[in-house]
Formats: sequence, C-alpha cells, structure tokens
Amino acid sequence: MSKMYEYAKEKYAAIGVDTEKVIEKISDIAISIHCWQGDDVAGFEAGECALTGGIQATGNYPGKATTPQQLRDDMEKALSLVPGQHRVNLHAIYAETNGESVERNNIQPKHFENWIEWAKKNNLGMDFNPTLFSHPLSVNGTLTNPDKGIRDFWIEHCIASREIADYMGSALNNTAVTNVWIPDGSKDIPVDRYLPRRHLADSLDKVFAKETPYNLDSVESKVFGIGAESCTYGSHEFYMGYAIKNNKLITLDTGHFHPTEVVSDKITAVVDFVPGILLHISRPVRWDSDHVVILDDELMKITSEITRNDLYDKVHIGLDFFDASINRIAAWVIGIRNTRKAFLMSLLEPVQTLKELEYSGDYSSRLAYLEEFKSMPWEVVWDEYCERNNVPIGLEWLKEVKEYENTVLANR
Repeated sequence: MSKMYEYAKEKYAAIGVDTEKVIEKISDIAISIHCWQGDDVAGFEAGECALTGGIQATGNYPGKATTPQQLRDDMEKALSLVPGQHRVNLHAIYAETNGESVERNNIQPKHFENWIEWAKKNNLGMDFNPTLFSHPLSVNGTLTNPDKGIRDFWIEHCIASREIADYMGSALNNTAVTNVWIPDGSKDIPVDRYLPRRHLADSLDKVFAKETPYNLDSVESKVFGIGAESCTYGSHEFYMGYAIKNNKLITLDTGHFHPTEVVSDKITAVVDFVPGILLHISRPVRWDSDHVVILDDELMKITSEITRNDLYDKVHIGLDFFDASINRIAAWVIGIRNTRKAFLMSLLEPVQTLKELEYSGDYSSRLAYLEEFKSMPWEVVWDEYCERNNVPIGLEWLKEVKEYENTVLANR
C-alpha cells in the first residue's frame, strides 16, 4: 500500500468515506462490454449486408477483427487492461455458422457455443441482442412492417434470440439480458402512426410469450435515426408504456434522446415502475453518434444517481459505442476505464452527509461539499484499485495496446 494511498485513505476517512469498502464495492459492479466496437458492427454472417438502420461506423483504422477468434482475442486484450467484473454483449450477427448461410430466424444456441466457452474461460457473463437491421427484410420496417410475413420473420428471429440468451444464461449460471431495438420509422411525416405501433405491440407480445428463466427482456427506444427522422415507432413513450404494462426492463441509451434531455435525470423517474433498467452508455455528439465514452459531466451524473440511491440491484450497465477512426482496442479500454472511474468517484462521495445537508435545507454546505469533493484524491484510489487488480496504472496500458497493434493488428 503506497504512502499516497494512505494519505488518500485518511483524507476520505475525514469525511466519512471508507476507501477499502469502496474498492470492495466497485469490484462487484459488472459492466457489459459490447463486441461491436471491435469490428464496426459488421458481424460474421455469410454474405453480410451493408450497415443499415441509421447506424454508422466512421473511419477505417487498420487491424479490424474479421473473424470471431480475432474479435475474441481483441476483447480479451482489452479486458486484460481494465479492472473489475465484466460481461460480453453480443448481437445475433456474431453467430458462427462455419460458412453456412443461416437465416436469422433459424439461428440456434449451437452457433454461439464458442462464445460461451470463451466466456466461461474468462469468467464473463453474457448478454444478447436480436439484430433487426442490415438485412434485406429490414428495409421497410421489421416488427412494425405492414407485411405479416415479414413481421413473422422478425418475430421468429427475436424468439430465437431470446432462446439463445436463455441458453447462455443457463450455461454460465448467470442471467443474460436481451435487448430489443428496432430501426423502424418514417423518413417523412406519416399519416398513420397508430397501426405500426399496434403491429409492434402485437409482435412484442408474441416475442415475449415464452418464459425464459435465465434471461431478462428489455426494450429500447430512440428519438430518431437516419432514414427515420420524422417518426420513430419505437419511441420512449411507446416502450415506457409497454415495459410498465408487461413487466419488462426499459433500456435508456445516452444517445437516444433529444440533446436537451439527460439519462441521469430519467433513472429515478422510472426505476420504481419497471423490474429494472438497462443502461447503454455512449457519448452523443449532437446526435446518437456513439463516440467513445469520456469522463464527462453526464457520465458522472449517471453513476452518482445509481450510487446515491443504491440502485445497483435494478440497473444493468452496458456500453454502446463504436469508433473506427482510432485503434479499436484503445477505444474499448478508454471507454471501460472511464466508466469505472466514474463509478469509483460516485462511491467516494459522502452520500449520507450530502443527503443530511440537503434534507436540513443547508444548501450552502451542500454546494461547498460537492465542490470540495471535486479536488479530493480519487485518482490515487483508482491507482490502488488498478494495482490490486494487476492492471496497468495511468497510461501504461497504452504501451501494451501499441505493442499489440504492431505485433498482431498490423499483420491482419
């Protein structure tokens, strides 16, 4: 234990915070790491389609993973450079079919066995997503499509995805979360918004008809997407109502709301009305651009909201960004480390003292404490946490990423 950490420990103890308990607590917080940062949301389908659904990955940095094993190797490298518990979040297009063309409504657990074995080896939980974009049958809508045959195809795909997630959860003895997001909407102003939403509710009812004991279901809204600027059928209001009525988790993505809205303010507004919240943490720049997570005000507000109200048993934490303009492994590491730093900072707050000041109406002291907290030596506690987890301190991790780039990525 370094002298700097001893100093920080005493400094925090003076305001009623036990840094040892904080390090113990943050070690128990699981973050679900999205696989699609490593290959620009391409997936491994035979005869893959171009990326659609309002999703864009910009840049062409060398060394992109092009096989499942490469992607797993890259994720494993990234995870070796960050402390704490983790999960891996897969989309359905990351199935391994050994070159066989398997339609999405026919995917099975066997197509993800390699991922499951890898997760076991690395002590990872797993989460899942049906992929309702980048497909010929997604052009005019999926679960809202006016063509019943196309709706049925996507219903079957979502059912298959839930069964895969349930299998993963059972195999790992660690419940999975399956997130349903669709890109359906209208580029220009529609006359009838009601019928597509009735189709969506009916489709979801059919998707969720079967119980999945090792899987939790979540539904995700969006304010708009490219090609659906005028109307998004799966709006926040639609999914909020559906989740409450049908006892489903609600997904709050930091890029899926109007720029003047913040997810940090939504967490306690909804948490008591649904069985749980799935967070998708990214960084929107003017829109849902999925930039790499940085240690900004909104990230810290999100983590503080969870910590101050002890909502860890009801909030599932996942990342959702993809940047192909920089080293993809560096992007993972930066985003994961920043998210963990924000949680650590929130756990180092003297929450009870702050609440007592607020309840008593002493807002002057509340502000003084909050401002003083910003200059407390949280980074010393972070370094201690990293050292105990045998991961690099400071920018030492970047040397390993650069070495991996030179020896592995450059040869692809």
